[in-house]
Amino acid sequence: LHTPLMSVTNAISSIITIGALVQVAPPLVGQVERPVAWIIGCAVISIALVAINMFGGFAVTQRMLEMFRK
Repeated sequence: LHTPLMSVTNAISSIITIGALVQVAPPLVGQVERPVAWIIGCAVISIALVAINMFGGFAVTQRMLEMFRK
Protein backbone atom coordinates (compact mmCIF):
# COMPACT_ATOMS: atom_id res chain seq x y z
CA LEU A 1 0.00 0.00 0.00
CA HIS A 2 2.80 2.40 0.84
CA THR A 3 4.62 2.17 -2.51
CA PRO A 4 1.67 3.38 -4.65
CA LEU A 5 1.05 6.22 -2.21
CA MET A 6 4.69 7.29 -2.44
CA SER A 7 4.43 7.20 -6.24
CA VAL A 8 1.51 9.63 -6.08
CA THR A 9 3.40 11.82 -3.62
CA ASN A 10 6.44 11.87 -5.90
CA ALA A 11 4.27 12.74 -8.89
CA ILE A 12 2.72 15.69 -7.04
CA SER A 13 6.17 16.76 -5.89
CA SER A 14 7.36 16.67 -9.51
CA ILE A 15 4.56 19.01 -10.54
CA ILE A 16 5.48 21.40 -7.72
CA THR A 17 9.13 21.25 -8.79
CA ILE A 18 8.27 22.16 -12.38
CA GLY A 19 6.24 25.16 -11.23
CA ALA A 20 9.02 26.32 -8.92
CA LEU A 21 11.66 25.93 -11.63
CA VAL A 22 9.53 28.05 -13.97
CA GLN A 23 9.48 30.80 -11.35
CA VAL A 24 13.25 30.63 -10.77
CA ALA A 25 14.20 30.52 -14.47
CA PRO A 26 15.45 33.72 -16.08
CA PRO A 27 12.98 35.51 -18.37
CA LEU A 28 13.02 34.81 -22.08
CA VAL A 29 13.77 37.58 -24.54
CA GLY A 30 10.77 39.86 -24.94
CA GLN A 31 8.90 38.55 -21.91
CA VAL A 32 7.53 40.59 -19.08
CA GLU A 33 9.71 41.04 -15.97
CA ARG A 34 9.94 38.06 -13.65
CA PRO A 35 8.25 38.02 -10.25
CA VAL A 36 9.58 39.88 -7.27
CA ALA A 37 12.28 38.47 -5.00
CA TRP A 38 9.93 36.93 -2.41
CA ILE A 39 8.26 34.75 -5.07
CA ILE A 40 11.64 33.52 -6.26
CA GLY A 41 12.61 32.90 -2.62
CA CYS A 42 9.46 30.85 -2.05
CA ALA A 43 10.21 28.89 -5.23
CA VAL A 44 13.75 28.10 -4.06
CA ILE A 45 12.45 26.99 -0.65
CA SER A 46 9.81 24.80 -2.29
CA ILE A 47 12.45 23.18 -4.52
CA ALA A 48 14.50 22.34 -1.42
CA LEU A 49 11.50 20.88 0.45
CA VAL A 50 10.34 18.89 -2.57
CA ALA A 51 13.85 17.47 -3.05
CA ILE A 52 13.84 16.26 0.56
CA ASN A 53 10.35 14.79 0.10
CA MET A 54 11.23 12.98 -3.12
CA PHE A 55 14.51 11.61 -1.76
CA GLY A 56 12.74 10.36 1.36
CA GLY A 57 9.98 8.78 -0.69
CA PHE A 58 12.41 6.89 -2.88
CA ALA A 59 14.45 5.82 0.17
CA VAL A 60 11.38 4.47 1.98
CA THR A 61 10.17 2.71 -1.15
CA GLN A 62 13.59 1.11 -1.65
CA ARG A 63 13.63 -0.12 1.96
CA MET A 64 10.17 -1.64 1.58
CA LEU A 65 11.17 -3.41 -1.63
CA GLU A 66 14.27 -4.81 0.10
CA MET A 67 12.07 -6.06 2.94
CA PHE A 68 9.86 -7.99 0.50
CA ARG A 69 12.85 -9.58 -1.26
CA LYS A 70 13.99 -11.37 1.90
